[in-house]
Amino acid sequence: MREPVEQVEQGGGMSRRAVLAAGATVGIAAGIVAAVGPGTAAAAAPSVTGAPGPAADWFAAPARSVRPKFRWWWPDGLVNTDEIAREVDQIADAGFGGAEIAAVHHSVKDKSVLDTAHHGWGSRPWRDGVEAALRRAARRGLTIDLTLGPSWPVAVPDVNPDDDAAAKELVHGRAPLSGGATFQGPVPPPVHAPAAGVTRQRLLAVQAARVEPAHSTRKETGLDLSSVRDLTSTVAEDGTLTWTAPDTGEWTLISYWTRGSGQQPESGPHSAPAAYVVDHLDPAGTAAVTGFWERQLLTPTLRSLLKAAGGAFFEDSVELETDGLTWTPSLPDAFAKHTGRPLLPYLPALVLSDSNQVFAFEAQLTRQIRHDFWETFSELFNRHHVRAMRDWAHSLGMTLRAQPYGLQTDAIESASILDIPEGESLGFKNLDDFRCLAGGRDMAGHTVLSCEAGAYNGSAYSTTWDRFLRTMGGAYAAGVNQTVVHGFSYATAPGASWPGFAAFSPYNGGPGYGESWGPRQPSWHHVADIAAYLGRVHGVLQSGTARADVAVFRQTGYAATGIGASWFTATGVPLGWTHQFLSGPLLDLPNATVSGGRLAPNGSAYKALFVEGDFFYSSTPTLATADARRLLTLAEAGLPIVLLGAFDQPLTPGVPDDGETDRLRELLARLLALPHVTRVTDKAAVGDVLAGLGVTPDVRHATASTLLNAHRVTRDADFYYLCNGKHAETVKPPVAAIDHQVTLRHTRRTRGGTTIPYLLDPWTGEATRIARYTEDDGDVTVRVALQPGQVMIVALGRPGLFGDRNGAKPHVVDTDASEALFDGRSLTIRSTEAGTRTTRLSSGRTITTTVPSVPAPITPGRWQLDVDDWYPGSAPTRTDHVHRTLTLDTLLPWSGIPELADSAGIGRYRTTIDLPAGWTSAHGAHLELGQVSDTARVTVNGAGAPPLDRLHPVVDVGPLLRRGRNVIEVEVAIPLVNRLRVAQPAVFGAVARQDFGLVGPVRLVPYGQVTVG
Repeated sequence: MREPVEQVEQGGGMSRRAVLAAGATVGIAAGIVAAVGPGTAAAAAPSVTGAPGPAADWFAAPARSVRPKFRWWWPDGLVNTDEIAREVDQIADAGFGGAEIAAVHHSVKDKSVLDTAHHGWGSRPWRDGVEAALRRAARRGLTIDLTLGPSWPVAVPDVNPDDDAAAKELVHGRAPLSGGATFQGPVPPPVHAPAAGVTRQRLLAVQAARVEPAHSTRKETGLDLSSVRDLTSTVAEDGTLTWTAPDTGEWTLISYWTRGSGQQPESGPHSAPAAYVVDHLDPAGTAAVTGFWERQLLTPTLRSLLKAAGGAFFEDSVELETDGLTWTPSLPDAFAKHTGRPLLPYLPALVLSDSNQVFAFEAQLTRQIRHDFWETFSELFNRHHVRAMRDWAHSLGMTLRAQPYGLQTDAIESASILDIPEGESLGFKNLDDFRCLAGGRDMAGHTVLSCEAGAYNGSAYSTTWDRFLRTMGGAYAAGVNQTVVHGFSYATAPGASWPGFAAFSPYNGGPGYGESWGPRQPSWHHVADIAAYLGRVHGVLQSGTARADVAVFRQTGYAATGIGASWFTATGVPLGWTHQFLSGPLLDLPNATVSGGRLAPNGSAYKALFVEGDFFYSSTPTLATADARRLLTLAEAGLPIVLLGAFDQPLTPGVPDDGETDRLRELLARLLALPHVTRVTDKAAVGDVLAGLGVTPDVRHATASTLLNAHRVTRDADFYYLCNGKHAETVKPPVAAIDHQVTLRHTRRTRGGTTIPYLLDPWTGEATRIARYTEDDGDVTVRVALQPGQVMIVALGRPGLFGDRNGAKPHVVDTDASEALFDGRSLTIRSTEAGTRTTRLSSGRTITTTVPSVPAPITPGRWQLDVDDWYPGSAPTRTDHVHRTLTLDTLLPWSGIPELADSAGIGRYRTTIDLPAGWTSAHGAHLELGQVSDTARVTVNGAGAPPLDRLHPVVDVGPLLRRGRNVIEVEVAIPLVNRLRVAQPAVFGAVARQDFGLVGPVRLVPYGQVTVG
């Protein structure tokens, strides 16, 4: 029988009175800023200056501005300002950089308990909560982001579905008609009924078209474009139509209706009155959002607090939902302006029903029509929504962060407009989705690409940080350099069960998406190690400018599609190549210049441009004439270009004007005639063609590998982020460990200068000179040995960077010892076995040394396990703690130990190891933990060891060991899911028991070390 010995409340921190004591005047924010100093808001990433102190501190103690953030889920405005202040403190104390306030409560089935009339999104209690969050964040040096509306897509409460500002749809009706037959009666009504709340619809047009079976597809009815007739003017005032079809063939009547889509933000209602999604293609939609903020939310106090601690306004992925085609009234005029042709005759090929195309013309023409329409659509979205929202955010001293995908728009261009584009680990199918957004970011000269990270379906309270890190490892290599963790739930809400309100759990009766991180989680005891690790990775990847080897041109700039670049994704990346995607509008940006054969020489400095057929349209070799002219200009300026496919006979992506195809082919002929422009028809030849053009990657290794890389360049150093990852999490087989040589290019070296490689450990914050490497004309070859998902960061720079005091001392180029390192100012080798070792130095000198006797690896035989077992307490936010002690002769997961099968909490494993009398300062050891989950920390003889790499839990404990008896303790955090299986069986009972704990095998592996220089 369990006996709880203590209860712990998840709260703690300032009272409401303390939070609000400074007053609610406009001047409060200025006082906060003065108190905390500049730099509390997001700032440009620091550059390594070369000064020993600042350089070391920059990496070891990353600034708040580069630390990870949380998506902070609130039950609308049903929040308490005391609790808000406590949670800001919790986030700050754990080492995170801020939070994004989002109204999300999918887990609350009965929405009435949230009382939107008094506590809805945008209500006075919501504003009080936001002000409390901003005040406390300003004092703690955090930033707070705000969603533009409740949940997603963007919506505001003072818009109803029939308003001009509301989201709209185009829906169709149809009626078949045989040749020579007469239709008489009401115009065919829409095939879909309007959404709730939509009371008006307008007839846009009525057409007749002859059915052409040769153009039909499995889902689409083929039509003859030349037969399309506009019957709109013949519709009577009473809405009836009389029309007789010609004698030839079968015909169809098509009606087109416009109306509000009636869409509400996800999992509403969030407000009273209910909010409706705005038109994302028209200025009226943007004005509705900004007007609501200006009139209802932006009090003088809130405006000032945003300047003190505001970060970004945020918009989630643009999930506009309609049974028909997303519409705005200005589309026909915009289409005519963009193409010089009327839109209405083409409507049959554009109309949608339940996301499916309904009609089609001849295949090539249909492709061209749809391209023109969605390009027009994209221009409206980027102009009237993305750019307009960004400019409004700037007027308040805020930035705009958004996930610019979900529609058939040029998300690559959107990423170039946004201050901070964002992707997501859940919705993105592979790394090329991130590379699309990275191309827009870098060509526009911005710094940050964010990621909504760690949303796993059905994994609530069982998500581990090692899973999170494996997910994010590849994303960082693809351009991500900021993490918004999914997420941190507000403590409680009506009806919530232990361990508190969780935005997405329960979800449809079972465990939901992502996690609710915070003090309710056992791993929160160790989460500062995770926050520091992520902050260091972000700091490196936000420094200087990003570099990529090749720009891949996209005729259609969609994102979140999983579609990559043929040769580079499959073959180039495994050989070290990096690439990003560009779309046509990016070639008009100021950075789209060529110098020294590089595109965007002050940015990504692409060495070549790669063009292939449009994957979104059957890989057709298309180019717009305007884009062809841009490519010709870039090539004439010296940029190497490789075209894959039949680009000697290109087609326009849209419907061509008279003579436009000929003009396009003349431009391509001139382009292909240039000596550094090559066309290939076999993608296997791309690598050889690039080599023939003198284009090589910055990272090179002899054979294909799962190694991924990202390259950043500052004034003083080249930073290389290396990760053993994969293109997509679903790719099989799983990634295996790698161990091979990798050559890194030093782009900032000076003539005659010495290039020094440094290892930057993102777990410990240490920056140390690498002791074993070879150098060839400034390029450095190092050994890279990584477990799946593991990360290595290398910086190439001058002697003394990061405070290193070894200068340009000789280094090891070859040794039969297991390890070489600079230990202080000494060059040292290590070996796990005694004997003679031979080491060759860069000076040409060969040194023979003897490693003294080394004890054999030691496997502890018995462990004492002290368990802090967590149980539901007397309230949703209270946890009971039961303490018990076990003795283990064999390490097993808790699920395999009867007393702990359904337990969660903290386990402290303790063992003793005796080291022989001959143990001296020339000895050390690595502690290998083997399998351990979730997070862990190690102490030896009461002293803490360095933080563990979650993906390779091996730590050097040499400095902490002594001859004789040594006490080793491993503290492990166990996720809550096994406890929740029995505490909430209705939600978690179907989840299998999870294997957590220290499983091992655990070994202490001694080494001997000898100074060689």
